[in-house]
Amino acid sequence: MNKIKAIILVCLAAGGMMLSSCESFLDRQEDEKLTFDKIWESRNTVKQYWLNAMSFLPVPWRNFLGDYDPYLGASDECTIGYDRAYRYINFGSWNASTVPYYKMDQYYRGIRECNIFLQNVDRCSDPLADWNELEKYRWQARFARAYYYFLMMRDYGPVFLLGDELLDFTASTEALYRPRNTWEECVDYVVSEMTACAESDAIRTSYEPTDYGMATKGTCYAVISRLLLYSARDLFNGNTMYASMKNPETPDFPELSGVNLFPQTYDASKWLKAAEAAKKVIDMGVYELYRAGNGNPCEDYAGVLNETWNSELIWTDGYTGRYSMGVGVVPTGVAGTAYGSVGPTQQQVDAYAMNDGRYPITGYESDGSPVVDPRSGYDGEHELEMTTVHYPAAGWTNFDDLDIDAPNMYKDREPRFYVSVYFGGTWWFHANNYTMISFAKGGNGNKSHDFPKSGYVVNRFYDHKQNSAAGNWGNITFPVFRLAEIYLNFIEAVFECEKRGVSLPAGYRQQALDVWDDLRDRAGLPSITESYPEAASDAAQLVELCRKERRVELAFEEQRYFDTRTWMIAEETDGGPMYGMNTDYPQGNLDPTQTPDGFWERHVFETRVFKKNHYLYPFSQRELDRNKLLVQNYGW
Repeated sequence: MNKIKAIILVCLAAGGMMLSSCESFLDRQEDEKLTFDKIWESRNTVKQYWLNAMSFLPVPWRNFLGDYDPYLGASDECTIGYDRAYRYINFGSWNASTVPYYKMDQYYRGIRECNIFLQNVDRCSDPLADWNELEKYRWQARFARAYYYFLMMRDYGPVFLLGDELLDFTASTEALYRPRNTWEECVDYVVSEMTACAESDAIRTSYEPTDYGMATKGTCYAVISRLLLYSARDLFNGNTMYASMKNPETPDFPELSGVNLFPQTYDASKWLKAAEAAKKVIDMGVYELYRAGNGNPCEDYAGVLNETWNSELIWTDGYTGRYSMGVGVVPTGVAGTAYGSVGPTQQQVDAYAMNDGRYPITGYESDGSPVVDPRSGYDGEHELEMTTVHYPAAGWTNFDDLDIDAPNMYKDREPRFYVSVYFGGTWWFHANNYTMISFAKGGNGNKSHDFPKSGYVVNRFYDHKQNSAAGNWGNITFPVFRLAEIYLNFIEAVFECEKRGVSLPAGYRQQALDVWDDLRDRAGLPSITESYPEAASDAAQLVELCRKERRVELAFEEQRYFDTRTWMIAEETDGGPMYGMNTDYPQGNLDPTQTPDGFWERHVFETRVFKKNHYLYPFSQRELDRNKLLVQNYGW
């Protein structure tokens, strides 16, 4: 069993340990040759330099949700009540001069530090240095360098590939001009580097506790899986919207002069490559879906985030206290520190299946009312009428299951719904305590600016067995990559192949159905073909059902933001009215823990803007001014 535990990656505080950081990868840096030479004389300073090179890896979950990146706050699955930079994205008020969470400079600094380390680690002259340890540092730095490129590519598309090159910062600005590499070149580079890392003896399948958190072979293959999946999807596969995206003609880079940055011919065989990449991780046999062993699907699904170092994790961004994550979701009506502003949208609430495995909401009318699958058992006509709802609390809280009064909307939903979504008018469990919460205006969960605009909060980020009122939040190893994602990558790629007439190797289709069965069994649901027998031989419908499965299984894990964009459905999903319950409805003279009837209505809490140019980030105006060969992304 492979357990993943993250080393704490730290920046060096001493200026002599690293080259001066720069705002842009085209900024000059001062020479620090004397100090620089001394670094390689000691195994301790070599290790410190390596840690510095690794320190650009993102650790967003150590910040308040939405403070580090836009991937949750600007996703159609979520709303965050704080006034943060993701709101520029939500309302279309960003441009090349106002780019929220601009990290390109950070990642190129990381690439530069990795290159410096890789070119100098062999200079280590300390007789006490361990060669095996240095090899480990070398290959982990090479992994980090490729991963920095991957992180930029998912935001910007194709970027500049430097390879082992160290730019000469004593050169003129004009001498540092360079065009972007093509999307295919970037993909090939990252896949090649990750493959080399995975095949190196210095990167292992698993590690001893002292090295938990290092990239494993599975980590490298998981990055390849996600990247090739993105590359097969519509945004990066024959997207004619980007037909005009070409490098300028330049004699200094003849191989890149005038070339299309994005492939203009759709290549269905990319789906087979994506399927093969995911299968490689699955067939390692190292990872397994987390199950507590009690046959309780709520406990099993909650345990993915609640049980540190569990068997499903392929890579995590760190073992960390849960405070900065939990404080954003615990309602303000609960004693102690509580900001309670991070919540699912109504669209995300609607996405969960019923307990028979069918998804009840198939679309929306022009007025926002849901279109209901009549075979799902969902009562669309009376969805907001009060009824008795069985709430499965056992296993993932300290309480037994109970019956509550709640709208029909929340009745008989799948187990992942109750673990992921907290709706008002019911109990919030914290250790051996419970608090009734109202999100109506003036209620105990909506008494200041800290409240969920949608009338829901994310349940998954809070450990309900901990008493946050007493300062106990627990710990988390948040999954950057986990086996469930790889299952879904494989399922999507296999049925896209079938849908598009790409011949599959023997056994792929059945294995896709088998791992889907495993995933749904963990969630307490029948197999997909049992819930949807009409889809058993319909590849197109299976692809759509896989997208629905992905949305709920990976909810709030920073996946949806990229899924809607790479599928090119974000103009439909991420723009327009965002719905929730009516948090503007006044509490009146009721007890502040009680929810008035008027709260229970579908209500637009904000209207978002998503335009065609929003599929990719813009390069900053500063970079455009400094690099005349840089082609701005479409529409910016």
